[in-house]
Amino acid sequence: MADRSHIVKSYEQELGQLRSMMSQMGGIVENQVALALSAIADRNEEAADAAARQDPDVDGLERDVESLAIRLLALRSPMASDLREIVAALKITGDLERIGDYASSIARRSLRIRGSDGQISLSGLRSMGRLVQDNLRRSIDAITQQDSNRAMEVWHADRAVDEYYTALFRELVTYMMEDPRNIRACTELLFIAKNLERIGDHATNIAERVFYAVTGDNLPAVRPRGGPTSIDAAAEPEDR
Repeated sequence: MADRSHIVKSYEQELGQLRSMMSQMGGIVENQVALALSAIADRNEEAADAAARQDPDVDGLERDVESLAIRLLALRSPMASDLREIVAALKITGDLERIGDYASSIARRSLRIRGSDGQISLSGLRSMGRLVQDNLRRSIDAITQQDSNRAMEVWHADRAVDEYYTALFRELVTYMMEDPRNIRACTELLFIAKNLERIGDHATNIAERVFYAVTGDNLPAVRPRGGPTSIDAAAEPEDR
């Protein structure tokens, strides 16, 4: 009986360790996004550099989570909600790693925006960034708290992110049409906006995975969507 109790305790400790690493990974990528947005809004080169420097930490935690999750699957034979949580963790780490990559891309692109002070309003980008940050924070809270209601909130908010992106796309194209000198800066801002939209998509992926892990049910396959834009087919930036 004592041996069995020890095994159960060890298993629970390993699950707790998995959740802790996921929370730590989520905290780092959330900070990366905040730094990337600060790099844009404040022309903060130090914030841009800091966002990029955190990439190895995210990658290392992704490997650690995957290693522990595979160990749990191989040696513990988890069942029901534990099995769903461990499998979800394997997928969520991929989403978090991609969010970190997009944040680094935003930070690098922010340094390329020059000569546009006072000519191009960044208010729409800031608003979109705040919403994406909020969705990311709620998705990470859903992970740590295993909260299906919080996951649902993120899923429903995905449409608003798409609508911000569509409006921002049209605004930036207008700036380019009005003055060709804006083309370079606006092109960078278009890719930044696309990166933010993709971060929102990955936050929604996380929410869907948490919802399934907690409830055993899948959210509808078709998400609430905003209007598409012509850049979507070409803008899947991978500039690491």
